[in-house]
Amino acid sequence: MASPLLEVKNLVVRYAIWGGILRHKVGEIRAVDDISLTIDAGETVGLVGESGCGKTTVAKAICNILKATAPGVIEQGEVIFHSANGPVNLLPLGRAEMRAHRADIQMIFQDPFASLNPRMTVREIVERPLIVHTDKSRKARRQIVDSLLERVGLQPADATRYPHEFSGGQRQRVGIARALSVHPKLIIADEPVSALDVSVQSQVINLLRELQSEFGLAYLFVAHDLSVVHHISDRIAVMYLGNLVETGDSEAVYRHPSHPYSQALISAVPHPVAGSSREDRIKLTGEIPTPVNKPSGCPFRTRCWLAREECEQSLPPLQQKESGQLAACPWV
Repeated sequence: MASPLLEVKNLVVRYAIWGGILRHKVGEIRAVDDISLTIDAGETVGLVGESGCGKTTVAKAICNILKATAPGVIEQGEVIFHSANGPVNLLPLGRAEMRAHRADIQMIFQDPFASLNPRMTVREIVERPLIVHTDKSRKARRQIVDSLLERVGLQPADATRYPHEFSGGQRQRVGIARALSVHPKLIIADEPVSALDVSVQSQVINLLRELQSEFGLAYLFVAHDLSVVHHISDRIAVMYLGNLVETGDSEAVYRHPSHPYSQALISAVPHPVAGSSREDRIKLTGEIPTPVNKPSGCPFRTRCWLAREECEQSLPPLQQKESGQLAACPWV
């Protein structure tokens, strides 16, 4: 059994809604509701769900950057990172305290252009974490940058160019090189291929898998495309409206989804087979709720064809299913 590298325990994240002439708090967005998951060393866990379900919020909470980007955010629970010096709860750490762990946890962002400083050369972008987190000489940093650029499929000569001179796929490779520069143990990949062409997506995913094998990385791979997540992940966690509704082995979740929402996601995956029928595709109906005013009980009940009166009373817990995964639905 691999040892746990990260443990997220009962994570709750709520954003304040401000309004009025005097700008007072008028409500809350329940972005993440009591999420728990683990990531083992060298493992890839895929976090999948519709846009707005809270995936990116989970990723940012793990990296402890929400307090800097969302004033008034409320965070509860624990994010336990097992560092070389022992376990530490990252969630309550301030900016200065968190700096000691930044090198171990790096992030690859969704938009490779917005996440790269347009005023900095590629060398400056990739070298920056080395300047902040290490005491390596300028010559050593230069060698590391050149080596990393070659490893991600670029050339050392590209180091003098600026982000706008690259394609989207090349810019994402620069972001990957930057994340790798300080030899992290965990990389949070937030929709790293969603902004790329399909042909480039497979190249980046294959690169991430090669780098994982080479550097012993663990990934939290956040995406909305279940077929992409299945391709790269060892385990999959499915989110809906801030809650985990299913989690388990990648093959089990993809081939035999238990929760109705997971079944709907799988049925929406296109099958590139000539003449194939999509009559079996699940078409969700009913009200689409928001995290501002979530339904009572099971959040999926307003769109679920298996919903019963009991679903309104309480949120069903994750239960073991015959195919091995855990699903938050007692009716399947």
